[in-house]
Formats: sequence, C-alpha cells, structure tokens
Amino acid sequence: METITKQSPQGCNNICPTPPPLPGPAMNCRRKGSATKGNSCASTATRDLWDNLFDRGYRADVTIRTNDGGIIYAHAGVLGMASPVLRGMLKQAKGVGHKRLISIHGVQHDAVRVFIRFLYSSCYEQEEMKELVLPLLVLSHAFVVPQLKRICEQQLENSLLTLDNVVDVFQLSLLCDAPRLVLLTHRMILRNIKAVSATEGWIAMKRSHPALEKEILESMIYEEQMEKERIRKLNERKIYLQLYEAMEALVHICRDGCRTIGPCDKDLKDDQKPCTYEACKGIELLVRHFAGCKLRVPGGCIHCKRMWQLLELHSRLCADSGSCRVPLCRNFKDKIKKQFKKDEMKWKVLAKKILSTKRIGGEPYFLSSKSISSY
Repeated sequence: METITKQSPQGCNNICPTPPPLPGPAMNCRRKGSATKGNSCASTATRDLWDNLFDRGYRADVTIRTNDGGIIYAHAGVLGMASPVLRGMLKQAKGVGHKRLISIHGVQHDAVRVFIRFLYSSCYEQEEMKELVLPLLVLSHAFVVPQLKRICEQQLENSLLTLDNVVDVFQLSLLCDAPRLVLLTHRMILRNIKAVSATEGWIAMKRSHPALEKEILESMIYEEQMEKERIRKLNERKIYLQLYEAMEALVHICRDGCRTIGPCDKDLKDDQKPCTYEACKGIELLVRHFAGCKLRVPGGCIHCKRMWQLLELHSRLCADSGSCRVPLCRNFKDKIKKQFKKDEMKWKVLAKKILSTKRIGGEPYFLSSKSISSY
C-alpha cells in the first residue's frame, strides 16, 4: 500500500505551499544569504560546493589540455550537461582507464579555466571578466553556452567597449553571431573613425581583412549621404511648413483682419489680442508693399513677385474660390485651366507637398492633399 506523507501531493489538500519567487535577471536577483563574491544567483553554500568540486577536481574524469601545456581537471557529467559541443567531444575522446582527454586551444589557459568554472557554478569574477571578456565570448559561442555569451555581450555593451578594442570586438561579434554587438561596435567605429583608424586593431584588420575595412569605409560614406539627405528633407519640410503658415496668415488677414490691416468691412482695433499666426507680420508687410509699389508687374519687383506667387499658391490650395476673400483667387483659378502642363505639374507637386507636410485632411478653406491630385 502506498504511504501518503505530508510532502506527497495526495496529502496536502489543505496545505497551500508558498509559491516560488518570480525569476529575474541573472545579474540582479540576489536575495538574503546569496553570494556576494563574483556574480551569481546561487546561495553561498551551493556556489562554494560547485567551486570546490571544480577547484579540487574531486574524482575528476576529464583532463583538458590548453595552450602552453596547461591542464584543467573536470567532470564529464557537468561538461556534457552544460555544453552540447563538449558532450560530443567527450563521446569521441580517448583516454586511459576512466579518464578522457580533450583539448581546447586558441585562447589562453586562464580563459579556459574561467570558462570551465562558469559551467560548474555560473559564477565569474568581475576582474577576470574585464580581462578575458573577448576569449570568453569566443568560447561561449564555440561551445554553445548562451548564458555566458549574453553576459559577455552585456559586459562589453555596458562598460568594457573602448576605442582601443572596438575593432577587435566588431570582428569577433561578426564571427560569433552577435548582431546587437555588431550594430553597437559599427556605430561606435563610424562616430570615432579618425581615432579608431589609428589603433592597432584597425591596422591589423587593414592588413588581414582589407575587404572588411573597405565595407566599413563604404558604410561610412553611405551614412554621411543618408545624414545629408535627412538634413535636406528637414530643411525642405521647414520651407513647406513656412509656406503653409504664410497661406494661413494670408487668409486670416483677408478674411478676419489683423489689428491694423484687413478687409474694408471689418472694424479693426489696435488693442486686439496678439495674433497667433507667426507669419502674419511678414505677410502684412508684404501686402502693404504690394498695395503701394509702382513696379507691381511680375518680374519688376522681387517683393511683388513673391506676393504674386503667394496669391497663385493660395488659389491652388483654396477650397472655395467663390466665397474666398483673398484678392485674385478666382482669377488665378481661371488661369490654371490655360496653363502649360509642365508648369501646372510643378505647382501641383508644390501644393501637395505643402498639405502633406502639415498632415491635414481638409481645412475649412484649404483642399486636402488627395484633392490636389484630382484637379
């Protein structure tokens, strides 16, 4: 007969166990009694247990050979569970008795030791990480240890990335499939190209990977072109916005009047509230000049020419020229029908861009940007 205890699920109908704490980031989940040495979520006793198992090599059944004849003792069960690549190496490894021999070359002995220690306790010392972050990134990628790889990427991103090592990190991030790190290092290189191009890392890359240097320089040229294009579009949008505000101010003056200028049937007062249209003052000066200039014909006066252009532009944006109070609005509407197709297209494109810049869907006295294409 099965014995039911308090720990058994069948015997705890009236006992509600305390739910476990929610998981948190590996670097910020320390609780009372947790480790203070290095970086880990494990309790002090658990971490010390795994560290001692690694440091003392108790009943170790794997010998790892590193550069310069270094030797590290480890346990096949721990290595195989922590890394699928090491598990495959252990299956093919040969040895004497129950001990198997594998080799990890290409990085310094200390980096392999820190790497193997991390597989035991998920711990590392900050000083060791600072010194060995690049070989640890390579090892974590080569042996498929994603937790350590994420830590290396975070450490580089937060504090360990410098102008001296950015080229090396950029090349390693390409090899180690770390796209975020590739983007960060690439941007850092482009922002500091003059200083970076004088480092030993850049000189070595230029000598060993000239195609990569060419790609970086081409991307820098592309970024500069994109920045110029962005500035050009911003300036263009600023001009279109100013033209739209000028159209609003022109309608405001001709329809409602503004302090000292407006239609004849309006009672204007000097003590009116300040005008909310920023372009109103400039349009007022232009209208006053236009009314009194003796060279009013187009081409005779630069200010009058600008006024003629504003009046024609308004007529193309105006939704109802029959009731519009802006002078010559209907006349310009009639003129549009007789205009050459080439000139007509230029005005139509300008009107559409002005309305699109302001993102309006139809003002009380302006057409919508969609209506511009149809007239």
